[in-house]
Amino acid sequence: MRITVIGCGYLGAVHAACMAKLGHQVVGIDVDHRKISALSEAKAPFFEPGLESLLREVQETGRLTFTTDMSAAAGNEVHFICVGTPQKKGENGADLSYVDASVEELLPYLSPGDFVVGKSTVPVGTAERLSNAVQAQEPAAHLVWNPEFLREGHAVADTLQPDRFVYGVSDGSEEHPAVAALDEVYAIPLSTGTPRLVTDHPTAELVKTAANSFLATKISFINAMAELCEAAGADVTRLADAIGMDDRIGRKFLNAGIGFGGGCLPKDIRAFMARAGELGADQALTFLREVDAINMRRRSRVVELARELCGGTLLGQRITVLGAAFKPESDDVRDSPALSIAAQLQLQGAVVTVTDPKALENAAKRFPELHYEGDVDAAISGSDALLLLTEWREYVELDPLTLIGSVGTARVLDGRNVLDAAKWRSAGWAYRGMGRP
Repeated sequence: MRITVIGCGYLGAVHAACMAKLGHQVVGIDVDHRKISALSEAKAPFFEPGLESLLREVQETGRLTFTTDMSAAAGNEVHFICVGTPQKKGENGADLSYVDASVEELLPYLSPGDFVVGKSTVPVGTAERLSNAVQAQEPAAHLVWNPEFLREGHAVADTLQPDRFVYGVSDGSEEHPAVAALDEVYAIPLSTGTPRLVTDHPTAELVKTAANSFLATKISFINAMAELCEAAGADVTRLADAIGMDDRIGRKFLNAGIGFGGGCLPKDIRAFMARAGELGADQALTFLREVDAINMRRRSRVVELARELCGGTLLGQRITVLGAAFKPESDDVRDSPALSIAAQLQLQGAVVTVTDPKALENAAKRFPELHYEGDVDAAISGSDALLLLTEWREYVELDPLTLIGSVGTARVLDGRNVLDAAKWRSAGWAYRGMGRP
């Protein structure tokens, strides 16, 4: 099929490359000239494992091109909207200006029988509004909402082999023409057994935010249990193992630590609450306020633990923060707990050095006042305390016996509960975990 992907950021660049991999003829469109220039040379403007090699592969076939010209959408059958929906400045709601602008610019190039497919995460009710705009321009075109479920660090696999497809169509019917069109787009993963669900527009819009809210709730729940475990002298990791054996609960996302961040969970739960309020259903999501509050409280708790680890004061303490990205296998520092903690430590008098395998350039743009060091050995040298805040494999696999000769004082705070506490303690380190005795 002939496909347009509007918005070539994290979601759009991956989606465009993967659609070309599935055999379609794809054009990616974005207003950012530098981004388009990089992608045209098979260079990803962000770190995502496997993406650059995929870009090179599909561009050699001639099935994938990038441009800043929206007229390139003319003649294509399926147009994916993959632009960002960031949190509004000073508000909890989602900023839909990029979505609205994308659809408005696409409208003149629509033809009868075209399908406009929303993948961006939007507040419920957006699809109906945009569908009216599409129908007003071209009555024989259709709008369908097809939410994305990508995990940063696994985005290529999640697009090519997703765990489900959701199609939100105007009448919620299997007979809607958009269903057959998307079935053709996704024919290969569907043929391997990927399930799909056809719903109405509002249900499809709610799927992503509901899923993210559930995951955020699960993370904040175990972090609340970590607070209780610290007060009671219990071990939250063993608690999570025990309750996770209940198949109604499950062990995934029950890892206590410094909390969640990134460009999805924090802003999505806030936008969810804001939209519920607009619909008069704000009481339904009041629990998400506490989910958000628990999550933000974890950051200040890490600062408190670091102070305790350093003998009661941070003033002049040389602290090395291992990790700047909000999660491993990513260079994304949006709402990164690790960077927020590093900044708080510095404000309270610590001498902070931040290291990360991929995210230092982005981190320096967000917090230019922090000191960054790309070489792990140099970052650790002479440190009074190590804080493991992003669980990159190379940090998890650090040898405490080797490191002890490099640091000033052998102290480590395991913000992700991924280190072997007994191993580090036996090597002579003062070890502190999250919710662990």
